[in-house]
Amino acid sequence: MVSNSSRLLAAAGLSLILLLGGCKSSKPVRAAGGSVKPESQRKQAPDFSLKDGDGRTVRLADYRGKIVLLNFWATWCGPCKIEMPWFMDFERRYKDQGFAVIGVSMDEEGWSVVKPFLEDLAVNYRILLGDATIAELYGGVEALPTTFLIDREGRVAATHVGLAGKSQFEDGIQTLLASTAAGISAGAK
Repeated sequence: MVSNSSRLLAAAGLSLILLLGGCKSSKPVRAAGGSVKPESQRKQAPDFSLKDGDGRTVRLADYRGKIVLLNFWATWCGPCKIEMPWFMDFERRYKDQGFAVIGVSMDEEGWSVVKPFLEDLAVNYRILLGDATIAELYGGVEALPTTFLIDREGRVAATHVGLAGKSQFEDGIQTLLASTAAGISAGAK
């Protein structure tokens, strides 16, 4: 017979694993590279066409020329909730430098659960509703959160699977912003 304290301890341990490692699906999780890849190693990010909460169609191609943080998440994912305020801060601080955050909700219940969640958090970046098709386009998103940092040419510069630190994201964003600024300066000479 299992005691209540043993059950509570097991539940706490499971919560900690999910918090630190992400909300995993039944598939094995592939390793993630957190740092920005050299330009020669970047592959084109798959384009997509998804609807936002107002029913407008959004394509990744619409963001060509911007640095994009593309985040796959869900309302029930604890680590996703930790990252979202960071992404709101990045959107606020870097949007005038050609940066955008796009969130792709993987909630099966759809907008009925996503919209109230977004309103409660006052999310300031674009949210789209995803499905299995877009998850497969991006290599089979196997854990939430999964985040791709995409350069101005539409190539995947970094991938984070599971909860990553705010500084990892920000370092990648700043690296891409700096390389763009350096390229513009060099081209102006």
